[in-house]
Amino acid sequence: MQLIDWIVLTLYFLLLISIGFWAYMRVKNSADFFTAGGRLPWWLSGVSHHVSGYSGAVFVAYAGIAYTHGLTIYVWWACAVAAATFLGAHLIAPRWARLRIATGIQSPTEYLLTRYNLNTQQLIAWSGVIIKIFDVGAKWAAIAVLLNIFAGTSFLTGILLAGSVSLIYSTLGGLWADVVNDFAQFLVQLVAGITMFVIVLINLGDGASGFFTIWDKLPEGHSALFSDPYTWQFLIAMVIIDFFSYSGGTWHLATRFIASSSGQVAKKAATLSSVLYLLWPIVLFFPMFAAPIFLPGLEDPTRSYGLLAIKFLPAGLVGLVMASLFTNTLSMTSSDANTISAVITRDIMPRFIKGFEGFSRKKTLLIARISTFSFTVLTILIAINAESFGGVFGLIVSWFAALLGPIAIPMILGLLPAFRRCDSNIAIISIVAGITGFIVVKLIPGASLAMEVGVPLFTSLLLYIAVGLLSRKSVPGKVDILLNSISK
Repeated sequence: MQLIDWIVLTLYFLLLISIGFWAYMRVKNSADFFTAGGRLPWWLSGVSHHVSGYSGAVFVAYAGIAYTHGLTIYVWWACAVAAATFLGAHLIAPRWARLRIATGIQSPTEYLLTRYNLNTQQLIAWSGVIIKIFDVGAKWAAIAVLLNIFAGTSFLTGILLAGSVSLIYSTLGGLWADVVNDFAQFLVQLVAGITMFVIVLINLGDGASGFFTIWDKLPEGHSALFSDPYTWQFLIAMVIIDFFSYSGGTWHLATRFIASSSGQVAKKAATLSSVLYLLWPIVLFFPMFAAPIFLPGLEDPTRSYGLLAIKFLPAGLVGLVMASLFTNTLSMTSSDANTISAVITRDIMPRFIKGFEGFSRKKTLLIARISTFSFTVLTILIAINAESFGGVFGLIVSWFAALLGPIAIPMILGLLPAFRRCDSNIAIISIVAGITGFIVVKLIPGASLAMEVGVPLFTSLLLYIAVGLLSRKSVPGKVDILLNSISK
């Protein structure tokens, strides 16, 4: 990176922080901080849902898969997410908005107290918060790797640079700052992504037809829709996992729907996000697909996207692409910080601090900001000390992926009237069964990737669905009232 690249990156960071101060003036209470007062327009909510579903992993891990396996990454990631989000737009997204309107929730786990009971709510809340600390720490580590590729900065510098920017604007502006910055980040990503797409297309030398002829120049099998271990069974598992994740099982994505002004607005937002997932990754992944042509024989394919940008982009544009890569991770981590703060403030603290419900709006808002600040600092510390965790750090990140399905199933299916008979016992049993399934698969030598990903989810899912449809238990009145209020 040249001086002009650093200037571009610095100006972009100043823009993010400025938006944080702008949002600070709009936030008057915790409802504004966590749910933007329920006033998010569909286009802003949809773009934010889309952008905050990315992270630096797209340009590191996914770039590596595109380099080694080709088109299959678009099929099992982008297409799977697009299909799952479209389904969620019709079944789940409107219910989150109606839930806020009916009950005044500010966090995605808040409604679980009424839907199940305190034990279920606390199990899901505590599990999600603890694992998210390590998950977000891993994302800071990923962005540090990207910055090292582009600028040669140290691991520590990269973490502190990205983390401090997110720390400032998330703590100041809450969800308003997150979603407006998401929109700014999407615009930067559009410019950077299209620039990379066009430059790579020009360097292929076939004009516009290079978009189609590229596959003849790539290694055999790169044009295949499925490539081992990314089989069609793996795709099915990913679509189902993505349905629970992008419908709200990944908590910060649920807040985009919760903050919508109505169920119809939430539905439009999810539909927009689905369309973006179907179309935008075609442009985004194209340079990654082409990387083997320009950078053959890479020992570390995860560096391919960064090396391509350095190879082809002039000074100034490298900084823009670097900002684009930063923004994806900042979007996800700042959104996580805001949502985890909501869970801590709304669902965990009231159980341990006497008289919390009687706190003034000003005091509650202060606690919300302190929670966001503390969570972000803790994740930065985890990232800085990532090497000292060794294999344990990687193990915990893997556990996050395994826990997503089992924890998300009672949250998402609990919104549907068809499963009104599934009580707290079934919710807890399904979570434990899913985790047990993950452990069992890990003990099986040579278990496929599809099994590792699918068994925890399907174990929980089949158990929850079977009981929900076969149970004849009476339904508590408060559960009936809740489900009826969000089904209209």
